[in-house]
Amino acid sequence: MSHDSPKIMTLPQLSAGQDWRLTLAHDRPDYLLIWTTRGQGRLLLDGQRRGVGTHNLIVIPPRQLFALDLGRQGFGQAVVVPDGAALTLPQRPVQLRIREAGAISEFMALMEGATREQQGRRPLMDQALTAHGALIAVWLQRQLAMEEHIQPRPNAAIRLSAAYMRRITAHFHAPLTMADHAAALSVTPTHLTRACKAATGKTAADLLTERILYEARDLLTRTTVPAQDIARSLGFGSAAYFTRFMQHHTQATPSALRKAAARIRDAA
Repeated sequence: MSHDSPKIMTLPQLSAGQDWRLTLAHDRPDYLLIWTTRGQGRLLLDGQRRGVGTHNLIVIPPRQLFALDLGRQGFGQAVVVPDGAALTLPQRPVQLRIREAGAISEFMALMEGATREQQGRRPLMDQALTAHGALIAVWLQRQLAMEEHIQPRPNAAIRLSAAYMRRITAHFHAPLTMADHAAALSVTPTHLTRACKAATGKTAADLLTERILYEARDLLTRTTVPAQDIARSLGFGSAAYFTRFMQHHTQATPSALRKAAARIRDAA
């Protein structure tokens, strides 16, 4: 499959069987469209915490911080669209709650058609998947044009939280504290923490910690980069401090996390 064509995945496939890949705040390099078909849970998106349920479509542009927890009974599909693909997709995060039966049936038919094409692996599959992606994008644009899906103007706390989340995405590799980010946003650490807590249910420090933790776990489980090099790349003063950080948040050492991921891959 070409790296330029859309790809259809289930949420378990997207998370590679590791819940933290969705539940920890993080961002991705590609567009992500998530269609929920079962379950209820929580969504962190565009600076705020939202409820999420069945027949929600979540549009996450590249490099937008988000987290999704649908619980053990939740299920859904994702469309992964490479950044730069020739599809007209929203530039801002969007959550649509689709209630009209006809619109639900139409979207599910589009997803089923794309899934069949991907599984069939026939000649010209990439071109066909791009065409399916274009139809999904048209369906999405039509929904966004409806009055019921007009997004309300966010309040001041949500706007500040969203600005902070954009800073996290851009600078989480740098050795910057939450207070450093607050200063860059021209607010006090107390004000930033209060705004993030009101908008997301998490403190500003929690959001920064989650993004760093996600990156650390991703690098430990997806690459062979030595733990000490990962620690250095994420601004940790020492490998020992990095180990303590990982044990505190995961109850496992970096080497144990890496071995557990290898067992999951071998069992797949």
